[in-house]
Amino acid sequence: ISAAARRLHVSQPAVSTQLAEFEASLGTELFDRLPRGVRLTPSGRRLVPHAARLFQIERAAEEDVELFRSGQTARLAIGASTTIGSYLVPSLFGLLRRLHPEVQLSLEIGNTHAIHELVRTDRVDLGLTEGLVVGDDLESAAFSEDELVALVPPGDPLIFEGTTTLARLLERPLVVREPGSGTREVLESALAERGLEMRPTMELGSNEAVKNAVAHRLGVAFLSSLAVDLELRSGRLAQIEVSDLSLRRRLHWVTLRHRKQSPITRVFRRLLERPPTHLRATEYAI
Repeated sequence: ISAAARRLHVSQPAVSTQLAEFEASLGTELFDRLPRGVRLTPSGRRLVPHAARLFQIERAAEEDVELFRSGQTARLAIGASTTIGSYLVPSLFGLLRRLHPEVQLSLEIGNTHAIHELVRTDRVDLGLTEGLVVGDDLESAAFSEDELVALVPPGDPLIFEGTTTLARLLERPLVVREPGSGTREVLESALAERGLEMRPTMELGSNEAVKNAVAHRLGVAFLSSLAVDLELRSGRLAQIEVSDLSLRRRLHWVTLRHRKQSPITRVFRRLLERPPTHLRATEYAI
């Protein structure tokens, strides 16, 4: 307590008084008073991670004000699940740089669960995921929709039939993303609703690996329409309509609940929800 008082440039009794008042307001003791110093009680240990987050918010606020005051470059860190990060975010970064060329941008890509952890540990300003958000400490909202499409290699006999059923398609070897992937979770949920168990013959850690596996006739797969646009247009892969299955999913932004968002983060969210038709629109100003 004496060391804290010196660091805060106040008296030791003033710190002791404030701690006592704080404990009284919470209705619990946070410290055991020992002959030489203090020790956290169980209640105090419970408070530590919350205090750490409060200090992070305080530092972020001070840095944001200082950047604005000094005219330094704004920064934006985005965490995105594989599909969104690989196929959607780069174009949005392009729009953002045209609006605000001074902004420094960074992107971390991982599966849905990994992105949620980046948000929780305050390593990114905003997370973008396909999977559902779980946790009272997180706040999220849908900003768009995506569709998973069934993919077969070019020349597959199913193509000439026009459509197929889910049962017929699942007779083929199934190539899927790894556990924790938002794409996989949507497919698993859809199959479970129909009383079907997913039995993949191959699990791969990226969309590119899945696409290559299908192109090399190792099986069929379901991937985001965002991820396969180029392959479908070039003929490297073919889409097959499944008459009894529709896989549409919402895309979400995710942030820490009660976290104050910087001006550039708010601009990026507006780009997510309604990309500008005219890049000089005032609503995209910082």
